[in-house]
Amino acid sequence: LSAPGGVSLVVPQPNINATVAQNILLSVEYSCRGVATIEWKHVSNWGTTKIAEWKSGNYVNISTVYKGRVTTFENGSIQLLNVGMRDAGYYFITVTEEYGTNTYGTIIVNVYEVIYEDLHFVAVVFTFLAAVSAILICFMWLCNKSLHLFQKKTTHKLTASTTEEIELETIEC
Repeated sequence: LSAPGGVSLVVPQPNINATVAQNILLSVEYSCRGVATIEWKHVSNWGTTKIAEWKSGNYVNISTVYKGRVTTFENGSIQLLNVGMRDAGYYFITVTEEYGTNTYGTIIVNVYEVIYEDLHFVAVVFTFLAAVSAILICFMWLCNKSLHLFQKKTTHKLTASTTEEIELETIEC
């Protein structure tokens, strides 16, 4: 993007996807004839926050909310350390030349949460259910075998007693 006063700004990656606790680089490249002032702002559902402002070759002013989490670079880029869900949103950069001309850039950052705890819980529950199922199957098998053995013994006794009765009846006649 080039402004009439000679300020140009390139945003090579306007969309960034990150996961919680990751470090991200909001990469830009600006050029201008004079000394430029760079300002970064973050806009999200929680409001607008000024991240940092600096003059090329001079001071760097980082807001207290981002102290220790932001690194600034001479080309206008910033690195945001240890991102959280609240870091999702729009990042606006304004490059203002000392003669008053300025240009703007936007980067959209999406932050996703990796839910390892839920995956761990599902794995533990699945393992528990598989173990319980295996135990129940073994128990059912044992019950089935015991029932067959019991039925064989009962049938065997019944067969012996009926044979005696038939023999006894025949003798009486």
